[in-house]
Amino acid sequence: MGGKGAASWEEKMERLRRRSLPERVLQICDDAALRAAYDEASRAADRARILAESDPDNGVLAERASAAADRCETAAGALREASVFLTFRALPRPVLEELLNAHPPTDEQAADGAAFNPDTFPAALIAASSTDGMSEAEARELLDTWSAPDANALWEAAWEVQQESRTTRADLGKD
Repeated sequence: MGGKGAASWEEKMERLRRRSLPERVLQICDDAALRAAYDEASRAADRARILAESDPDNGVLAERASAAADRCETAAGALREASVFLTFRALPRPVLEELLNAHPPTDEQAADGAAFNPDTFPAALIAASSTDGMSEAEARELLDTWSAPDANALWEAAWEVQQESRTTRADLGKD
């Protein structure tokens, strides 16, 4: 009933205490040609792999799949080299609640159903959850100067990691 190994409660609690908080990485690359080259190489590698798997005895298809995978890895490396990576970590629940409370919606925003002030909370959350040391002023600058899709991606990386669950409900049924 207790699962694998039937560890004592103390052992389980110690393991639970050692869990790290979830992280999410946002990759940013302004080189559209590198992004397109990687996307095409990835699609080509997927197609070649599927073809090779459909005829496992065909050495030519296997070689093509291997070459396509190599080209994809090369394109991925070039994309990584040209990219900036921002990492966001989930905040402990009380810290997130305190941050939410520090940025309450205005009466008008609350009337529209907002749980926080959308003008102030995003930059505060981005800064608080950034593992790279981004300040709130820097987060506000990026949100205000980037295009809407890029600013949304920045916000979503910081917000979605706060919502990430790494639990699984064990429902093994009855034997």
